[in-house]
Amino acid sequence: MPGCVGVTNVIICRTYFQSSIPEELYEAAALDGSDDFGFLLRIALPLAKPVLAVLVLYYAVGHWNSYFKEMIYLEDKIKYPLQVVLRQILIMSQIADEMMLDFDTAERVQGMADLLKYSTIVVSSMPMLIMYPFIQKHFVKGVMIGSVKG
Repeated sequence: MPGCVGVTNVIICRTYFQSSIPEELYEAAALDGSDDFGFLLRIALPLAKPVLAVLVLYYAVGHWNSYFKEMIYLEDKIKYPLQVVLRQILIMSQIADEMMLDFDTAERVQGMADLLKYSTIVVSSMPMLIMYPFIQKHFVKGVMIGSVKG
């Protein structure tokens, strides 16, 4: 259970609900006969779209970039996620000192290794880059929650 929800995300969400949703809305909902759960579902969550979008983005990036747990628990290489496969490609592309016979060959091999490294960075970043524009408007609102206002 401790790994399910990050403390930072709970603090961000709590701060948003305390600072952005006025107490008067709760009082008005109570006068209309709404209980706490109804207030949460009908009023608070629709108003919390910016912070929810930020939390979804944080979790998505965190899961997309994770590879250590998969390296520990998965034995079948077919089930490896993209990040583990890219890590293995980068490790295999490193040049050992014994391989450097002449300078020109070593320079070409190093250039190919760098090209492979940069292309894996682009491939691994592409899904997050595609997802970001769709939630950017919510992200800007949600990040400003904890900022100093004055």
